[in-house]
Amino acid sequence: MIVAALALLVGAATASGFIIRAGDIVIHGDGGFTPTALPRHQDAPITIHGGGKISTASGALPPILKTITLEFDRHGSVQTLGLPVCPSGRLQATTVSQARKACPGAIVGKGYGHAIVAFPEQAPIPVSSPITLFNGPKKGGNPTVYAHAYTTVPAPTTFVVPIVIERINDGVYGYRTEAKIPKLAGGSGIPISGWLRIGRNWIYKGKRHSYVNARCETGRLQARGEFSFNDGTYLSGTVFKPCTALK
Repeated sequence: MIVAALALLVGAATASGFIIRAGDIVIHGDGGFTPTALPRHQDAPITIHGGGKISTASGALPPILKTITLEFDRHGSVQTLGLPVCPSGRLQATTVSQARKACPGAIVGKGYGHAIVAFPEQAPIPVSSPITLFNGPKKGGNPTVYAHAYTTVPAPTTFVVPIVIERINDGVYGYRTEAKIPKLAGGSGIPISGWLRIGRNWIYKGKRHSYVNARCETGRLQARGEFSFNDGTYLSGTVFKPCTALK
């Protein structure tokens, strides 16, 4: 199954996003950052955004997404000095509003997620939740975030997913994250789409800091996404965005 998926893999990297397909599965993805005018040799604050949608060419429900691995351009940095840390325990068994009130200073990103719950012999049920990213305690010297979501279908459930922002040295890529998608509705939930905006500015000891920073050395910044599914299918795609180097 994995070999067949890789043989059928078609990925198109463009400035407007990517479309990748393996067999019947199709993923549309896109992302970007602001501002796009950045110093050439010095990091400056940015906000990044991105998301995607999973569908099938046949119109059937796709298999269940298991993991999302993202790699980000090395011409940048993630900073957490002086940023409040939210422990996982404060987020457990909380609604979206409760979680955001518990750790407001640690929020570094917000977005949403959509899924379909497909119980046997029942019509598919759409499910959605806001997603909140909280700055978590460092792990092995790497920054972490907790991704929080809450749904009431089929029963009230809180999801808290730990994600490590790992520093890597892989060509143009300098950071890697891997998110393991939790089981939705006891394994009957199928993730369909999601979107996130990430960025945070704060002042610590009189100095301004930014969670995400970047520079424009090469005229563009890029990211790569890898997606694995419960049927063994694996897809990968790349998106790049132009930037303008400030003099």
